[in-house]
Amino acid sequence: MILIEKLQRNKGESPAEFERVLRNICSTLGINPNWLMMVMWSESRLNAQAVNKQPGDTDNAQVRAASRATGLIQFMPDTALNLGTTTKALYAMSAIDQLGYVYKYFKPWAGRIKSYFDLYLVTFFPDAVGRPDDYILQTKKLSAATIAKQNPFFDVNKDGKLTVGEIKRRMYESIPKAIVADVVSEIEKKSLS
Repeated sequence: MILIEKLQRNKGESPAEFERVLRNICSTLGINPNWLMMVMWSESRLNAQAVNKQPGDTDNAQVRAASRATGLIQFMPDTALNLGTTTKALYAMSAIDQLGYVYKYFKPWAGRIKSYFDLYLVTFFPDAVGRPDDYILQTKKLSAATIAKQNPFFDVNKDGKLTVGEIKRRMYESIPKAIVADVVSEIEKKSLS
């Protein structure tokens, strides 16, 4: 059974249609639909109008959508533009309509996503996919300290750096216990212990 039955549903939309579209996307991408449901739940609680809020931002989500991560997988403004849309346009879409952009985002990774953790890393920090657990997240433009400061939830040991292992651990811990077996294999669970 797909996690849509166990997780929050999108209000005002057909759960059956959402599931049909989601299953088609996942089949095409060659991934477990439960992985994608869990990524979307982690990023937005399956709320297509979820918009990231930073200190000092307006409370108006529609206004924030122009410059902040928005939607089911928290599309960044530059990412949305690369997909042929904007975060403001995504904010105005239904969850079912946004799934088309979710597919476009993951399509280049088809065949290379081997686990829920890979799928989450493609969403959060694509360069980390396939890296060892001690790999530190950073780029030429963003220092490890900046990334850790913007994402304190993941900095398990509070050292001002995020590693792939810390991301995996936090994502595993955030999976509701009732659905862990639907998302993570026994081998993956043991590697996180």
